[in-house]
Amino acid sequence: MSTPARPRRHLATSPFQPDPEPVIETFEVGDLVSHDAYGMGRVTHVDANAVTVDFGSQTLRIGSPYAKMSRI
Repeated sequence: MSTPARPRRHLATSPFQPDPEPVIETFEVGDLVSHDAYGMGRVTHVDANAVTVDFGSQTLRIGSPYAKMSRI
């Protein structure tokens, strides 16, 4: 039986650095982006937790944290 994954506690007396907080990139309408699976596209709409990207052949809503997508 496994337990659910939880973030590890960092003790103040630990000689090791805590894991860095993930940085979630922000996008604006009109940004050119590159996605690992879908290729190049343009952001057409921005929500609080997702962006809509037009990749030419298809338009997709991609949710945060945008792990496979970067701004060009």
